[in-house]
Amino acid sequence: MQPSDKALVPFVSVNNMMRLIHHIGVERMIIEIAAQIEDDFKRWESFDKTPRIPAHSPHGVIELMPTSDGEAYGFKYVNGHPKNTSEGLQTVTAFGLLADVYTGYPTLLTEMTMLTALRTAATSALVGKYLAPKNASTMAMIGNGAQSEFQCLAFKAMCGIDTVRLYDIDPAATAKCAANLQGTGLKVVSCRSAEEAIEGAQIITTCTADKKYATILTDNMVGPGVHINAIGGDCPGKTELHRDILLRSDIFVEYPEQTRIEGEIQALDPDHPVTEMWQVITGQAEGRRDDRQITLFDSVGFAIEDFSALRYVKRAIEGTEFFEPLDMLADPDDPRDLFGMLMRAR
Repeated sequence: MQPSDKALVPFVSVNNMMRLIHHIGVERMIIEIAAQIEDDFKRWESFDKTPRIPAHSPHGVIELMPTSDGEAYGFKYVNGHPKNTSEGLQTVTAFGLLADVYTGYPTLLTEMTMLTALRTAATSALVGKYLAPKNASTMAMIGNGAQSEFQCLAFKAMCGIDTVRLYDIDPAATAKCAANLQGTGLKVVSCRSAEEAIEGAQIITTCTADKKYATILTDNMVGPGVHINAIGGDCPGKTELHRDILLRSDIFVEYPEQTRIEGEIQALDPDHPVTEMWQVITGQAEGRRDDRQITLFDSVGFAIEDFSALRYVKRAIEGTEFFEPLDMLADPDDPRDLFGMLMRAR
């Protein structure tokens, strides 16, 4: 029994996602996803918003991240298991789905491990476009795991950096990142400490994985005028920055209700002032004011960013071979006769 067209949902596998990325180009795809995120942030108030739904365990966390703009619905399934790396597994894996609100029918199913790396980098660089010092040329990349190369290329493509200074507690991770960035047009400097990495950097990105309170940057390490892109802290009990850095910084967030639970600001009072990035993007709030201001993007990742990435992929695969139709929905001739459809399949 052949499935009808209504039963088929476009599915983008990991292999097809990688083919799509190479077809478009890594930097171009980051730029285009960032543009979609920026457009969706400009209509922030049209979205359903809720903090992601976590299931914590001693091993890590599994989360669902849903949102809808009233016409389309999207969600991402994602995990965060820092111990996985030592077992030869990814710390983060993900998949996502888009659906039509009018019918409830799914319209896209896709891997999102690769796509999340792209959208995280796209979000970071988009925020950097608004908050980083003008003419910034050097970024410190502290934490050289799976996200690091994407971050470096995103800030190169969107913020114009030409030098990255790498540091990780595991020298093998730094060597991996440095090797992967060869030939990208970036000057790569491998460093032996976080202090060395931030020398001369106008942008500091922290992206470490341990699910614990940590101090990757201490207060004395951060001088005036820098932009801090803190993306490693993304669940309760997981931070990277000394509290005093937060008190000296103007803090920008995606969705305060989620960031106060998961981000660096979980270390501060619940009413500590923060600015939402959608307000900066729409001109309702001020971003960088002067050359001495420390700006901090307390990034935890939010569902609207994934929604944007899903919408982008749905358009990008149209008319291509970078997906396969998945027989995912039962579609009986008579909507009331699901059992009859089952019997006719014998």
